[in-house]
Amino acid sequence: MRTMWKGAIGFGLVSVPVRLYAATQEHGVKLHQVHDADGGRIHLKRVCDLCSEEVDFEHIAKGYEDDEGHVAVVTKEEMTGLPLPSKRLIDVLAFVDAESIDPLQLSGAYYLAPESPAANKPYVLLRETLKQTERVAVTKIALRTRESLALLRVHDELLTLHTMYWPDEVRDSGDLAPPSSVTVRPQELKMATSLMDTLSEDFDLDALEDEYEVALAELISAHLEDRPAPKKETAPAPDNVIDLMAALQASIDRAAERGETGDRKEEPAGRRSRGAAKKTAAKKATAERKPAKATAQSAAKKTDRSSSSSGRSGKGTTAKKSAAAGKTAAKTTKKAAARKSSRAS
Repeated sequence: MRTMWKGAIGFGLVSVPVRLYAATQEHGVKLHQVHDADGGRIHLKRVCDLCSEEVDFEHIAKGYEDDEGHVAVVTKEEMTGLPLPSKRLIDVLAFVDAESIDPLQLSGAYYLAPESPAANKPYVLLRETLKQTERVAVTKIALRTRESLALLRVHDELLTLHTMYWPDEVRDSGDLAPPSSVTVRPQELKMATSLMDTLSEDFDLDALEDEYEVALAELISAHLEDRPAPKKETAPAPDNVIDLMAALQASIDRAAERGETGDRKEEPAGRRSRGAAKKTAAKKATAERKPAKATAQSAAKKTDRSSSSSGRSGKGTTAKKSAAAGKTAAKTTKKAAARKSSRAS
């Protein structure tokens, strides 16, 4: 990281040489002003209102105009010569409890690192003292050409600096808050707490992203590749006030459904493959059972037909045997009768 400022933290007679680094950075797609007809870049020129001439940057100074139109011109040399006691010093004014600082006053954030190995000892001393006392330091620092309040606190194992607005730079909220006559019932508070708990389950701040910047990048990519621009709709803001309890309950139900849907969407691949395998095996078994069943039914029908045909053939054979036996008995009877009649004669 690039060093933005070099100086020292001073509290009492103790001095801690430090370097200042930017702790945050804004991301995003950089857009330029262009001519919509041909895409040519638009360049801004610094033109003087009085002489209508373009002015080089080296001849540009600072000015202040009063209510009567008088202009006070302040040159860069005069600005540089102004006394700034905190130009190279983070001057500690007081150590206070962290809760006493209104977050509205906080602005930019910076890391503070020891300037040299010799600064490690006093650096760690200040850091550990702030940790044990659970306090923060209110300081003053001059960045570039402006002096501002700053808050010195501990973040992990580093000292961090937050520039602050001066007390008179924070606007009075006035009567923006709802009137004190508006109250809520304990049941409503309980439902709101339940909704907060539901929405806070498995929340991961690091997983959030700037959806607008993603959509803007996709739009630019579509233009560069000469394809239709993607269309994305924004959910409209609710324009009506409905029953508070019903809205809270509906919000809880919706949050719970989203959580369950998210769990199903994030189902492990192994589990999904096992489920698909089970479904495939079940279909295969069903398909195998169908022809087996048909084969068994066909075999049963054949058996029935053979049984019936054998039954019919058995009946015919028995009848033939009975007729033959009857004929043989008749012949035997006739022969016996002929024998008796011959003996009698």
